[in-house]
Amino acid sequence: MNLINLENVAKSYGPKPLLDAVSLGLDEGDRVGVVGRNGGGKSTLVSVVARETEPDSGRVTHTRGLRLGLLSQRDEFPEGATVRSVVLGDRAEHEWAGDVRARDVLGGLVPDLDLDAPLAGMSGGERRRVALARLLVPDSDLLLLDEPTNHLDIEAIAWLARHLKDRGTALLVVTHDRWFLDEVTERTWEVVDGRVERYEGGYSAYVLAKAERSRIAAATEAKRQNLLRKELAWLRRGPQARTSKPKFRVDAAQALIADEPPPRDAVELTRFATARLGKTVYDVEDVTVAVGEGDTRRTLFDGMTWRIGPGDRIGLVGVNGSGKSTLLRLLDGSVAPLAGKVVRGKTVQLAHLSQNLEDLDPARRVLESVEEIRRRITVGKREWTASQLLERLGFQGDRQWTPIGDLSGGERRRLQILRLLMGEPNVLLLDEPTNDLDIETLTEVEDLLDGWPGTLLVVSHDRYFLERITDHVVALLGDGRVSMLPGGVDEYLERRAAGDAPKPARSAGAATPAAKVAPAAAKPKAGGAKPKAGGQDWKARKELDRLERRLEKLTGQEAALHEQLAAHATDYTKLQELDARLKDVQAEAAAVEEEWLMLAEDVG
Repeated sequence: MNLINLENVAKSYGPKPLLDAVSLGLDEGDRVGVVGRNGGGKSTLVSVVARETEPDSGRVTHTRGLRLGLLSQRDEFPEGATVRSVVLGDRAEHEWAGDVRARDVLGGLVPDLDLDAPLAGMSGGERRRVALARLLVPDSDLLLLDEPTNHLDIEAIAWLARHLKDRGTALLVVTHDRWFLDEVTERTWEVVDGRVERYEGGYSAYVLAKAERSRIAAATEAKRQNLLRKELAWLRRGPQARTSKPKFRVDAAQALIADEPPPRDAVELTRFATARLGKTVYDVEDVTVAVGEGDTRRTLFDGMTWRIGPGDRIGLVGVNGSGKSTLLRLLDGSVAPLAGKVVRGKTVQLAHLSQNLEDLDPARRVLESVEEIRRRITVGKREWTASQLLERLGFQGDRQWTPIGDLSGGERRRLQILRLLMGEPNVLLLDEPTNDLDIETLTEVEDLLDGWPGTLLVVSHDRYFLERITDHVVALLGDGRVSMLPGGVDEYLERRAAGDAPKPARSAGAATPAAKVAPAAAKPKAGGAKPKAGGQDWKARKELDRLERRLEKLTGQEAALHEQLAAHATDYTKLQELDARLKDVQAEAAAVEEEWLMLAEDVG
């Protein structure tokens, strides 16, 4: 059933349209991720879909009686609101305690909060979890989520993804968290230049499909430029190629990356790092660190010993309050241990990106603020100018001469990262570097760090980023030590779920829950034994296999015909013959795809 339709919708703020004649729809069960550059119109699209914002032109229609849940980026609550009043309203305790979903949401998002605690004075992360709980307890036909993972730790993000998958509600989500997109979405909309480009599949499928589109576009442009462009233009006339589910594009996508080397040459980077750093980077020996005073004093590290070597690329995880940022400050020297010592290598040139935006002269121009550190740096085997690096991180043309005071939070974050890299450090400490960055910028940052030879320690709730740029993961599990996790983030979540690690001790005087909230019983993992298919189901699957083999054969024939077209580009008669055969093959492939899709829906 159709839930929402947009027909020729346009919306502008200033001269450049964010949405320009956009037509699309959301149906029951759709699970769509929205990606695009910051400021490109993602949040505007969500607001227009929700009818929170009126379009300049076009029409937005909702099905009658639509139960819509909207999570915006700003969490707003009534004055004097408590966790209970926001999430549960006036429901009696016996009523919500008997509601499986209410217990699951409370246990998954706010198990550490007193239900009668006022929201005033709570942290951004706590308020975000309360806002999500308010949204998820009631029934909904469609959930619109704008950056739902902001301020959430890895554990809370994993719970949210699991809940949304189990829930099965239609979903439209804007997020830069690529792991989350892959977990919960089945289609991707990219907002770019006022258009909404649509792709089948989550983030990974979107990347593959976009690369394939780029390859086709490049090939088409190359053909257009040659001397026979008139003949080739004639050959390209006709109906547009049909799109289909990505199942039939797997081989083409694999061909795109077949010759792509690994993102990093680990041996080469370690060799460079050792040459720059020597054998010692950090030796943390029997260190004890505590925070707070008097009754609020809490020990974070107790007799901790840890060695960080040249070229190590480490991801650091742990619940909020476990001491991740404190550990980084211990390494940069701004926190002194109560006992033990931190030995720092003599050649260490440290750069620390904290969660707070550094103070910069608001009147200074972007390019000037980078060039005052260095005009050129070498990353990997290539030399870059300050201007080239700024362009890579989204500061195009005149934007490089914008006063810093006019930059958004995300732009200031990008500038902060680039200023650190221009100093050519050999040790980088990054505390939540992905905050306020869009996916396109994240991939550029990752690419820069791939060629950076040094020691890297990253704290991030962005699991995709963490796993992409680091080689191993360590955790703070509340026992005063650093624990190595050979199984990475998955092992961390398993250990937390199993209760192997105690939660960090709460400071004295902190609120304790008025009512103990028990999470709903865990569901068995997917992947268990499946019931055997009946005879008709078996025949249908066999037919699906046959159709797939036929399509592979037709795809091969189509590729061969394209090669023959290129080889006989000057033989007009032969071109006509080959073009006719190509159209026949394409028509048959379209029919086979259609048959496969219809049969696949029946089989489920």
